[in-house]
Amino acid sequence: MPKVRTKDIIKKFDMELISGEEGINRPITTTDISRPGLEIAGYFEYYPAERLQLLGKTELTFFEKLNPRDRAERMEKLCTDITPGIIVTRDMEVPVELVEAAERESVPLLRSKQKTTRLSSHLTNYLESKLAPTTAVHGVLVDLYGIGVLITGKSGVGKSETALELVKRGHRLVADDCVEIRQEDIGTLVGNSPDLIEHLLEIRGVGIINVMTLFGAGAVRSHKRISLIIDLEIWDQKKSYDRLGLDEEKMKILDTDITKLTIPVRPGRNLAVIIEVAAMNFRLKRMGVNAAEQFTNRLSDVIEDGDHDEH
Repeated sequence: MPKVRTKDIIKKFDMELISGEEGINRPITTTDISRPGLEIAGYFEYYPAERLQLLGKTELTFFEKLNPRDRAERMEKLCTDITPGIIVTRDMEVPVELVEAAERESVPLLRSKQKTTRLSSHLTNYLESKLAPTTAVHGVLVDLYGIGVLITGKSGVGKSETALELVKRGHRLVADDCVEIRQEDIGTLVGNSPDLIEHLLEIRGVGIINVMTLFGAGAVRSHKRISLIIDLEIWDQKKSYDRLGLDEEKMKILDTDITKLTIPVRPGRNLAVIIEVAAMNFRLKRMGVNAAEQFTNRLSDVIEDGDHDEH
């Protein structure tokens, strides 16, 4: 199913529909925007017909200089069966030839009050967020001290209970159980909650609670960039866990690698506090302070000093 149709941008950017109403359900498949200056000058060799076409002052002033036959023919060529829309900016007068061609080919012809360059960048940003690759992950997403932490782990390990404790400690819930993730840029993953379960947490034995009504609007966020993954697993005696924090594990979601920590769960460990500290430590590392490295370096110095003393 197409993620964006022409009618979505008409609504979002408050555009006026001038003709070609039959085509408002056409899909927009690319984030690229075209300003068909060369095409209006007659060069259609590389015309990217599948993009939204933006006509600004430059294109339309040039168009006025053409003879009537060229005007009709070029507007006819601009309107193809895959063109999602042609937008005239700055609320300018729309050429009659374009109105007629758009109506014949059912290409939505729109008019916007915005300036061309500004509209172009707004459209690109909007389309990039809508057409970004997406996936869904089983887990809980919380905002801790400004760090988006995705808590994963098998069912029943205590993800939602930990999230509840974190919310009580003043942090914010983004999504529980299912996290929708979109890759807005290479290296940038943004997570949000499906509409149906937004603000809800499911706690076994208590049922479904609404975090926003219980703890207030400050306890929730609609979306958050994911910076850290914390995987909870039941403590395994045979497995050796990272005790210094020197090894940095990564997990790939879509095309992006995210730092991942595995935290063993057993009675008596306060997971919320551990996750809080992990988030703070992650922030420190990003600022260039690495406690594990400092400890290792100090340890090496002590060992070296010991060697010197023996000699």
